[in-house]
Order: sequence, then C-alpha cells, then structure tokens
Amino acid sequence: MEKWFPTIYDVAMKPLEQARLKKVRKELISKAKGRVLEIGSGTGVNFPYYHNAYQVDAIEPNFLMVEKSLKRKKQSKVPIQTYLLKAEKLPFSDNTFDSVVGTLVFCTISEPLKALREIKRVSKPSANLLFLEHVRMSQPTLGKAQDFLTPFWKNICDGCHLNRNTLELFEQTHLTIKKVDAYYKGLFLAIECSNNK
Repeated sequence: MEKWFPTIYDVAMKPLEQARLKKVRKELISKAKGRVLEIGSGTGVNFPYYHNAYQVDAIEPNFLMVEKSLKRKKQSKVPIQTYLLKAEKLPFSDNTFDSVVGTLVFCTISEPLKALREIKRVSKPSANLLFLEHVRMSQPTLGKAQDFLTPFWKNICDGCHLNRNTLELFEQTHLTIKKVDAYYKGLFLAIECSNNK
C-alpha cells in the first residue's frame, strides 16, 4: 500500500469535490439516520455531514487514512468511533445499524460481494444504504479505456478498480435499489438502497 496515496487523496479529489461531488455527498449523507456504519471512511471527508445520526461507526483498513481523519473526527457534531478494519468481516452484531454509508469505496474492496453480505447482516431490515461510487462507464470507448487503465491504476491508487460495475454487485446481493442518480456522464453514481431481509 503506497504511503503517498493518503497524503495526496484530499488534494487530488478537491477539484471534483468543489465542482459537484461535495453537494452530492452532503445530500446523500443527510439521509443517514440513527446509528450509522460508514464503510471505508478514508480521510473523514464525510464526517462533517452527519447531522441526523446519533453515532457513527467508521471502518477503514488503511492506517494512514485513519490518521488523516482524526482532525475531522474531533470536529464532528456527532460521536464517531473509527476502526482499523476491512468491510469483508465486520465485528458488529446482526441488525445493529439504521443506516450504512459508503462513498468512493467499493472500487477498492478486495471481496465486494462478501462485504455487501456483511453490510446486509449488520444493518437492520429496511435500513437506508447510501452509496456514492465511481463505476465502469456504459459508453463503450470510455469503458474500454477504464478496462485498459485499471491494472496500472490499482497499483498506484490503493487497489482502486476503475472499471468495477458496483451497481451490478448491489443487484447480485438482492438489495432493494430505490434510486440511482448519475453524474459526470455516468462515471459517478449516487445509489440509495434498502436492506430487504
């Protein structure tokens, strides 16, 4: 895992965040209520936007990302507990969470279907599952470009798969997909689901 990636992450994402993603992120996270599980909390960029939660349990497998999130964690208006964990094996009881949030994380999870099964297990029936993900684009030329770049990109960007079809993964795990909004010609999707246990 490259040490420089957590260092440059916020700077690299700043143009996208300022252009549109910050607004999308805020709107999506405003729907997270009650006890919230955040998958892949990274540098804590979501932490300021939790206004309807009473507690956030944030997991992140990269120690350097967790370190970078501490300032935002201290400034948060809700209690946030961070854990150095992967999404594929969560230490929480069944039916614990009212909401689950994941932003720009499923591209890096090694076993995404296993992680989704864990998310279903630890979230309550009808829990709000809120995701903002970049995905493989449906436009053929751009999709092929993502396929070509992915092996190189994974090596330099903390395992990120540019060409992962995350929406299809959600469908495979039988989540109820309530709403999908596309941004940047379908590169980014805001996906609202519910757990249908």
